Amino acid sequence: MSNTNPYDNSETPAHKISDEIVIEMKGIHKAFGEREILKGVDIQVRRGEVMVLLGGSGTGKSVSIRHIIGLLKPDQGDVLIDGESMVHASKNRMEKLRGRMGVLFQSGALINWLSVYDNVALPLREHRLVKEEDIDSIVKEKLKYMGLMPAMNLLPSNISGGMKKRAGIARALTTNPEILLYDEPTSGLDPVLSQVFNELVRKVQRELNVTQVVVTHDMASAYYIADRITFLYQGQVEMVGTPDEIRNTDNPVVQQFIQGKTKGPLILDAGDPTTRKKT
Repeated sequence: MSNTNPYDNSETPAHKISDEIVIEMKGIHKAFGEREILKGVDIQVRRGEVMVLLGGSGTGKSVSIRHIIGLLKPDQGDVLIDGESMVHASKNRMEKLRGRMGVLFQSGALINWLSVYDNVALPLREHRLVKEEDIDSIVKEKLKYMGLMPAMNLLPSNISGGMKKRAGIARALTTNPEILLYDEPTSGLDPVLSQVFNELVRKVQRELNVTQVVVTHDMASAYYIADRITFLYQGQVEMVGTPDEIRNTDNPVVQQFIQGKTKGPLILDAGDPTTRKKT
């Protein structure tokens, strides 16, 4: 039976996580103009782990994801994939490292004029990873895995938001990535579809042993899918812990955020709730 409590993943079968570090951000600093977003971020993600990046808007969650992918280069620090630098890699080597990753952005980033089938097939065709005659079996395997076979000939405009997210995951899985990165994956989904997504994340982890990093504001999703949560605040790591450790922490910044309270060490500042109250 599916777990109906979105704040509890205790019924999810246990998954063994390696102690081996797959992704490491070391002392990452990043500024855009005079605005400093990351101020020395250190994050380690273990093989087979689901790591959730949590925090308010503007705290550097999505910027961190873009550094892992190599879309952004830090002003200072390094990003390592299995101990290999993304920052100092050659262009060809970076492409090979990226080839080990799959990415799902907020919208699913499907191409509107392509069918679901052709969207999922796109990475294989674009990068000529396999012969055309082998693409069909790979794409249908991923569509079946995501429960999308009935929708494979439909355009993105004719499928639901939840199906778009699943199609995005199916497309990311076509290259058999070791790492999956998600940026606000449950944005725009109702609670039921959000939980469908949560269970897919756990399924991918359990059955495919894929290391996953998820950026979210959704506390229900964070508690359900995370093995560990990294809480970012003012461009730095405020806390790292299991869902239970985050839930029960006495850190007032984290507690105010997870409870959604307006009173506490965080104050509203020009619409930005991520400024610590001065003491």
